[in-house]
Amino acid sequence: MAAITVTNSTPGWLTLWIEPLGEDRWLRPGEAFVVRSDYSGDQSAFTVQYSVNAGDRAAGIENVTVWIDQGDIYATVVDDQGRVIECGHQRPADISARWRASTDLAGGGRAAR
Repeated sequence: MAAITVTNSTPGWLTLWIEPLGEDRWLRPGEAFVVRSDYSGDQSAFTVQYSVNAGDRAAGIENVTVWIDQGDIYATVVDDQGRVIECGHQRPADISARWRASTDLAGGGRAAR
């Protein structure tokens, strides 16, 4: 099994994106989540990308993406207690509302982030 820990060392929200699925989980300052993959081969299971978005940063949000490069793309994300963390975990209500509105305006497609 491959695993990578993502820790929010910022003073605001850190959005953990899991790709290629486009899933999001939100970490408060000081929180850490572990992304686990079933992959046990010799190549790296993950690629990590940090992205800067001026609007997000102004709102106190940072973004990190973990790409699942090897194994099942349905990785498991757990907190420091080993509890499974589902897509949308701790997503702020105003973000959910904005994404819903964006999806509605686009005719039901996935909201751009």
